[in-house]
Amino acid sequence: MGGSFCTAANCMDGRVQIPVIKYLQDRMGVAYVDMITGDGPVRSLGGTADPRMKAALLRRIGVSVRAHESRAVAVVAHADCAANQVPDEQQRRELAVAVEEVARAFPAATV
Repeated sequence: MGGSFCTAANCMDGRVQIPVIKYLQDRMGVAYVDMITGDGPVRSLGGTADPRMKAALLRRIGVSVRAHESRAVAVVAHADCAANQVPDEQQRRELAVAVEEVARAFPAATV
């Protein structure tokens, strides 16, 4: 796997950290996953949360993309999110918008 990186915008929920890391290492063939966490980042990136949180998440993703040359950025949502207590269908819509936002901000990365 070498020294390659990818980046994940992921929930701070401890239940999802290790599964996301392992999945991305296997899926993307990378050694390391930079974990950019927040409380319900899908809501922040693709929903109606505070725009300052969105800007902060995008800034941190940018650090990972630039400093570690991450080739891919994963935007992660999960069921039973304490910070984004919405129906699954709404969370899926927010996820789709969040993916578009991240792809627009980092056009060279696979999102």
